[in-house]
Amino acid sequence: MFFSDRTSAGRQLAGEVSRLGLAEPVVVALPRGGVPVAAEVARALDAPLDVIMVRKLGVPFQPEVAFGAIGEGGVRLINGATVRAAGLGERDCATVEETERAEFQRRLTSYRHGRERIALAGRTVVIVDDGIATGSTASVACQVAREHGAAQVILAVPVAAPQALAQLRHEADDVVCLSTPRHFSAVGQWYEDFSQVGDEEVAALLAEGARARPAAPAQASGQGPTPAGEVVVGAGGTALPGLLTVPEGAAGVVVFAHGSGSSRLSPRNRHVAEVLNRAGLATLLFDLLTPSEARDRAKVFDIPLLALRLTQATGWLRAQLDVRICYFGASTGAAAALVAAAEPRSDIAAIVSRGGRPDLAVSRLAAVRAPTLLIVGGADEQVLDLNRQAAARMRCEHRIGVVPGATHLFEEPGALDAVADAALDWFTRHLPHPGAVPASPTKGDGGGGHAPGRA
Repeated sequence: MFFSDRTSAGRQLAGEVSRLGLAEPVVVALPRGGVPVAAEVARALDAPLDVIMVRKLGVPFQPEVAFGAIGEGGVRLINGATVRAAGLGERDCATVEETERAEFQRRLTSYRHGRERIALAGRTVVIVDDGIATGSTASVACQVAREHGAAQVILAVPVAAPQALAQLRHEADDVVCLSTPRHFSAVGQWYEDFSQVGDEEVAALLAEGARARPAAPAQASGQGPTPAGEVVVGAGGTALPGLLTVPEGAAGVVVFAHGSGSSRLSPRNRHVAEVLNRAGLATLLFDLLTPSEARDRAKVFDIPLLALRLTQATGWLRAQLDVRICYFGASTGAAAALVAAAEPRSDIAAIVSRGGRPDLAVSRLAAVRAPTLLIVGGADEQVLDLNRQAAARMRCEHRIGVVPGATHLFEEPGALDAVADAALDWFTRHLPHPGAVPASPTKGDGGGGHAPGRA
């Protein structure tokens, strides 16, 4: 199958992608050759158009061999095996990365002219290129999209080498390709006109797409609070997907720090969040780690890193909402919340820990100033003991709330409701609201008592 040019190929590709019936997709192109193709797909889908910037990091003496890649939002992917096989040192890698980042930034400035990138968190992302030979760049693009929180990744190209496409089917959720010729040597051989696409053409097509179709709905852009929706949380140079819910007149917002192996989609944390929302409190559930970081067990238990991300997310949230902030932490997330709250400039109204591991924050417990409720299952004996030991080191107002008969995940009937009720009681006692009577400080648990009137 031959194509007269990229525009023609894009129109044919658009017809096939349209058959998928995607709901509110975002079309992103691999520049530069993928942009004219993607522009036709975006027009057909009435979808926003952007580029997905990827720069391969090539081995210095063999540039076609990539040892990693960089993407927007601080995404950095390194293949340790290739680095070791090539005998590269830290300085070698840093030199290549510095060069590629300079070109990366030059292209972004040229393409977007100051426009913000379209947020991908929670969206169906259609990645488009003019063709695939080896599949290495497309593979990295899929990973970058997932790092930015894409809910679904669709790869769409006019032509591809069969072997490369077979591998990419493991990278994307779905693949659309018009032609997979057996004798494939280069993408250009399947186009009558395969002339180079310039930066000016890329910028013009992106500007046209921006004028015709606004960047994204507010709930996906992370530009401000919404009643309930997807946001992109800025944590330093890392973009993390989140769920922000803001009831009208909210007196405070509770930021959830999930535990190891969990995420913003945790059914237990979402259940607690719904109870808080119904009572008029705002909530933010977000992923503390990117997908690739979450697969690294060392990072999952890296409490300083998790606490830093929580602190950075708190700063982002303060720019969105002018209300007091509380923390709700589970498992390792509770340790991260305590470490973050122990920072000298922290101004956290209250903390609730569910089945938490405050012992992992032992060196910072004495510095925590926020009133803290430690909720533990009565049948979770080891964690209960760890919480009691940690509480003995705390100098702030604190209490241990025990849910009788509950195990670590609070899966017993009524156990999670008890957690939610106790958390709501604790937060509302420590957040300012009209007519509120300040709670009297309570230190300790009197030998393992229950949470205030609930748990």
